[in-house]
Amino acid sequence: MHTLHQESLVIDGLIIAKFDRAVFEDMRRAGLAAANCTVSVWEDFKTTVQNIARMKSLIRENSELASLVRSTGDILQAQRDNKTGIVLGFQNAHAFEDHLGHIEAFHDMGVRVVQLCYNTQNLIGTGCYERDGGLSDYGREVIAEMNRLGMLIDLSHVGARTSEETILESKQPVAYTHCLPAGLKQHPRNKSDEQLKFIADRGGFVGVTMFPPFLKRGIDATVDDYVEAIGYVIERIGEDCVGIGTDHTQGHGHEFFEWLTHDKGRHRRLTQFGTVRNPLGIRTIGELPNLTAAMERAGWKPSRIEKVIGGNWLRLFKQVWGA
Repeated sequence: MHTLHQESLVIDGLIIAKFDRAVFEDMRRAGLAAANCTVSVWEDFKTTVQNIARMKSLIRENSELASLVRSTGDILQAQRDNKTGIVLGFQNAHAFEDHLGHIEAFHDMGVRVVQLCYNTQNLIGTGCYERDGGLSDYGREVIAEMNRLGMLIDLSHVGARTSEETILESKQPVAYTHCLPAGLKQHPRNKSDEQLKFIADRGGFVGVTMFPPFLKRGIDATVDDYVEAIGYVIERIGEDCVGIGTDHTQGHGHEFFEWLTHDKGRHRRLTQFGTVRNPLGIRTIGELPNLTAAMERAGWKPSRIEKVIGGNWLRLFKQVWGA
């Protein structure tokens, strides 16, 4: 493994792989100290609880590779133990249903990152694929409760207006855990320079993804195109509030993308991804050291690289989750 990569704390802000032992092994090859791992998108409360139970059972069965993260201390411990810390995250607050009490219940289970909406409207606000009516009053209560508990609010798939209102409403920093700049490619999932500045100016965070449909060169992209996209964001908002959120979908097939791209997993089609093939050089989670090498090739200082591949995420988690 590459030396700077090996010596750094490495955190991926979003992975939605088909979690199993093979993925955990690949996370070790990647040198990941932690990753925000999606355990809920369209699922309701009960099914999400089952997903969490399955993930915890998977962590127990592979305890020499992975451990559950409830605090930043757990991330540092995972790094010392040569394990990957699994952060339980949602890509939709759908599982909260209409019950504020569910938020604390999920926090007790270990959930630390929750995206408010996934592509469409829910009880909280609106996603990026339909007309955005902004935050509901219930949404404001959800934000206050997530702030109280120390849960990171994610806005990657959230509409522009709901995002702006959330950034202003939240007493804690919020994040786009996995997004790309619209300045390099116009797409409903990409964020304009103004949106990137708006979140950063208010203490927020931007995780940059490499998901091919949102990249300038799509499935022809390489790891260097990913570095270019991260660099583009840094040029606009600085290197202290930017990280990586690869959005690796490893192990998933066509059926999974069909489910993701239909409203509630079963209704109208929201988007068409086409072929999903990750950038050359970082096709799999285990190839993550190639990203650090590409950043070095691009002439990035070691201090910047260390921040972007993990240091910044750790600082944000500390701030939001509390000691």
